[in-house]
Amino acid sequence: MADRTLRGTRIGATSLQGEEGVELSPRRTVEYLTDRGTRFSVLFDADAEPPAEWLDQKSGELGFLDDEAGRTARAEFEEKESSQRTPWDMLIERRTREELEELLEERLQLLRKRRGS
Repeated sequence: MADRTLRGTRIGATSLQGEEGVELSPRRTVEYLTDRGTRFSVLFDADAEPPAEWLDQKSGELGFLDDEAGRTARAEFEEKESSQRTPWDMLIERRTREELEELLEERLQLLRKRRGS
């Protein structure tokens, strides 16, 4: 670092260490495919197992691997999305609409009594 100067630099903003003698680990590019047909690439370590789904940083869409594992993950994702129940669905499974209206009326009467109206 004796041959470099600190003048005109912001300490901590940039590294003064060079890439001399640094050996990067082997990498591989994995492609993902979105529902719109957009392909995007993600760089992974050569030994890493790529996940079946990945979020595209540019479009914000969810992409799946373009192989058997990706197709399986896409099918599971679509099945989970279509079978997702809302709180309203679960409420309707437990009570009928008439029972819910009756409970609502009871609660409203209770609140009106508290307010004194």
